[in-house]
Amino acid sequence: MKTLTIRRPDDWHLHLRDGAVLEAVLPHSSADFARAIIMPNLVPPVVTTSDARAYRARIMAALPEGHDFTPLMTLYLTEQTEADDVAAGVRDGLIKALKLYPAGATTNSQSGVRDLAKVQPVLERMAELGIPLCIHGEVTDPAIDIFDREAAFIEQVLEPLRKRLPELKIVMEHVTTRDGVDYVMSAERNLAGTLTPHHLIINRNALLAGGIRPHYYCLPVAKREEHRLALRKAAASGDRRLFLGTDSAPHLDPMKECACGCAGVFNSVNTLACVAHVFEDEGALDRLEAFTSLNGPAYYGLPANEERITLVRHDTPLAYPKSVHTAEGAITVFDPMFPLHWAVEASAVG
Repeated sequence: MKTLTIRRPDDWHLHLRDGAVLEAVLPHSSADFARAIIMPNLVPPVVTTSDARAYRARIMAALPEGHDFTPLMTLYLTEQTEADDVAAGVRDGLIKALKLYPAGATTNSQSGVRDLAKVQPVLERMAELGIPLCIHGEVTDPAIDIFDREAAFIEQVLEPLRKRLPELKIVMEHVTTRDGVDYVMSAERNLAGTLTPHHLIINRNALLAGGIRPHYYCLPVAKREEHRLALRKAAASGDRRLFLGTDSAPHLDPMKECACGCAGVFNSVNTLACVAHVFEDEGALDRLEAFTSLNGPAYYGLPANEERITLVRHDTPLAYPKSVHTAEGAITVFDPMFPLHWAVEASAVG
């Protein structure tokens, strides 16, 4: 197959940051994706509807001319979040989800939730409104090995939460383990999961073998090969509960290449080329559209995009940028460590 036409994709987990970084990275998402769930972990975080409205305005101001892109705004759930404010944001059509960060789990998560009981009223209102809770699914107990934190979260936090509040729609974001995809795919209702391009491509050897490679460091951290293979099989299955969330998370190179580097992989430049490569390897190009363009909107209660894009497979490997330059410095682009042959035929960023 040399060409593949699909509905225009959406990104159900995206970090755009702010300021100069926002201006530099946004065009690479808005060129290919029609919509994206925008992560709220800025400094300070996006915690109120007013914050979200202001952030959306900054995103729209940075959008290149001619790009058709809709940011789907989220709120950063804290123990001070007010249910009435959430309801007002939903009623206005602005707020599409809330994000649960266990405090200390990842980048800018210090304001996250330490005690789920303290946010129960907000979760109950969300269940009434039908608004999804997007979850960073890792425990933060230092006694639990970092490679086991996703499985522990499912057992200790997610399963009890779902039993306590079965009407709450939940998205388990950036699933990284066999445990995670098996759990999501066993759910009959109100649970979905996102998968990232990099977790479909790298295992923990990419980060640790032959030297520490900070640009492959992300949270949740990449796991063993058996888990990567399980993720690929799940993504390629077309299962309606799984869809693309890039978790593209840009950091300036000095913030990655230091004694205590930031977690995050910046992949929005070559996401569709990487994912098409994976699905081609899996013999599942006929199911790529479900993963990138159909399952996510269905779960969020939105229509699939009417616009189509065409992916073309070139015989000669394509050269994607190795980094994106901002007014504050360079950001390294995810390197999948294999040649990329797929490209969007008419990308708006040329």
